[in-house]
Amino acid sequence: MAKDTDDHDAALESRIASGLHFADKETGAVIPPIHLATTYARDTEYALPDPGVGYSRDENPTYRVPERMLAELEAGADALLFASGMAAATAVFRALAPGDRIVVPDVMYWGLRHWIATFSETWGLERVTYVTSDPDSLALAITPGTRLVWVETPSNPLWDTTDLARAAELAHAAGAMLAVDSTVATPVHTQPILLGADIVMHAATKALNGHSDVLAGALVCRERNDFWGRIATERGEGGAVCGAFEAWLLQRGMRTLFLRQRRASESALAVAEALQAHPQVERVRYPGLADDPGHAVAAKQMRGGFGSMLSFMVRGGRDAALAVAGRLRLFASATSLGGVESLVEHRATIEGPDSPIPDNLLRLSVGIEVADDLIADLTQALDALD
Repeated sequence: MAKDTDDHDAALESRIASGLHFADKETGAVIPPIHLATTYARDTEYALPDPGVGYSRDENPTYRVPERMLAELEAGADALLFASGMAAATAVFRALAPGDRIVVPDVMYWGLRHWIATFSETWGLERVTYVTSDPDSLALAITPGTRLVWVETPSNPLWDTTDLARAAELAHAAGAMLAVDSTVATPVHTQPILLGADIVMHAATKALNGHSDVLAGALVCRERNDFWGRIATERGEGGAVCGAFEAWLLQRGMRTLFLRQRRASESALAVAEALQAHPQVERVRYPGLADDPGHAVAAKQMRGGFGSMLSFMVRGGRDAALAVAGRLRLFASATSLGGVESLVEHRATIEGPDSPIPDNLLRLSVGIEVADDLIADLTQALDALD
């Protein structure tokens, strides 16, 4: 089993649900306001009434509550909102210097994988990949001179797990930083900074918001150091900032994060177990299954469940997988993950002809519907293959 939910600070869960007990000082409103202004007037001394808030590309007051919530959720020193998950992730790599050595997974979110490969060539980074499913591969990839180690766990879409405490130990021994894409685990199940990570990235569009109506990204740091300062500068000067309304929606979504994620995680496990027993399913990948290759690591570093994402391979290849997806009624055939609605995606189609993903794989994002209804929907679609 994953670690017991009692390991989580109950006070933290309550603080997030209450929006950090926010109350507007001027009106007493219990919901934070949205600041739509792009510029702010100075006083007669030409000083800003609110230091640091002079232009919205640098900072918008609407960011303050969600960024504080993120920092507390991840036990970090500071947090920054971005326009998207990609904007947040790429800001980390843009803060590196030409010639720096980076270590990244062989299987990860495909959009970032492609961007890193292109950017490392043009920026002069030395890029080394490690095999996500091989626990010894990361140790071999990290060498003295490595500047940044990027880990995604569970990794999309095979849900391989990486031992974060071990990864941090290896990275720090080589003088490198460890950055973790924890979008799928969410801080409900894993807090990478407490396991040694230096930076945590979230595609906040996904489970943090949870309602498929926000495009946003976030970074959280262990400490405010020079590298973090370069990331902050990259956000402001590069303009990859989150909209005020999106930031407001994000703080609203995070207030129900624990409730949503625990329900979805519980249902995902039930769905994975049901799929594993179906004769038309070749294999199921979910770290919550006892026989999954990453289960031992996941059970060590995840609490209160194993997340809402799983994948399964359909017997009969690509055509059979697409047929199953097409027959589903409760699962929408759509990209993205972490929303309250359940989604199914044929990853090989999305990623294109160069995808390393099996063409019979379907990725599921399990929402908050009744688990038995989701299982019945999958069963009827699979039974139709007979």
